[in-house]
Amino acid sequence: MSFGDAFYIFAIVLFSYMTFVIIRGNFRRKFDDEGNRLDLKDKDKKE
Repeated sequence: MSFGDAFYIFAIVLFSYMTFVIIRGNFRRKFDDEGNRLDLKDKDKKE
């Protein structure tokens, strides 16, 4: 296995991990501690 192949595999693993962390963070920000969606909670308060 050459250095280029090892770097390519490392880049794929790193990109996959970063994508997973970003999506998980965005999903967690949409809910409060009780599991209620924040965007729906805001709509209830406005009405």
